Amino acid sequence: MPTKSESLSPVPVSEWGAIVFALVFPTVLTWAYFIALADSDPWLQKGAYGIGKVIQFGFPIVFVFFARRERLQFRGLDANGLFVAVGFGLLVAGSMLALYYFWLKPAGFFDESVTGEVRAKLKGFGVNSLAAYAVLAMFYVLIHSLLEEYYWRWFVFGRLRNLLPLPTAIAVSSIGFAAHHVLVLAKYFGWDAPETWLFSAGVAVGGAVWALVYQQSKSLLGPWLSHLFVDAAIFAIGWDLMQ
Repeated sequence: MPTKSESLSPVPVSEWGAIVFALVFPTVLTWAYFIALADSDPWLQKGAYGIGKVIQFGFPIVFVFFARRERLQFRGLDANGLFVAVGFGLLVAGSMLALYYFWLKPAGFFDESVTGEVRAKLKGFGVNSLAAYAVLAMFYVLIHSLLEEYYWRWFVFGRLRNLLPLPTAIAVSSIGFAAHHVLVLAKYFGWDAPETWLFSAGVAVGGAVWALVYQQSKSLLGPWLSHLFVDAAIFAIGWDLMQ
């Protein structure tokens, strides 16, 4: 990351361009494979997803190390940051499960139209068995969550905090993090459904907390573990919806 003295120099146009691209690309990718190609052959959906994810998660490395020629700096783990992150992740995961099993499911929020969409999307990605779902869940919970933290907290938030006041950097990176989730939720619940915007706001809040933890600890371990617990709860709910 740039030093304090470097941050006083004029910001290259490429820096803002890279940040804007990183903020927007995940939403464009989600629209492409999740909405535009929803009725296409599974191989096309999976191909767009796979290529898009390579571009998304490869871009920060290419930009930082090859375009800006910066070096990674590893710092020690802050135990306080880890405690807050894990506590937040467990609290959110537990709240999600309680909300689902004790209110949303009994009240019929997840009706056949929603569960049908979930099953159709999973089938489109070749997930039609418990084993396949378990593999997908393990990938998202353990690996994809770490990649998202590296992308959104280390790169997007990390670059923004060198250019903007800290609260603004947190807000912008968190809204960007939540944006592609809006498309997913709207696909299931509809654009005018309160659930779409309520859950999307929850994602943005989570992104803000993880950015604060990263700012405090200078480590991705805390945000990753916290993110991991939340994703695990999501996949537990997803499995129940498939039944």
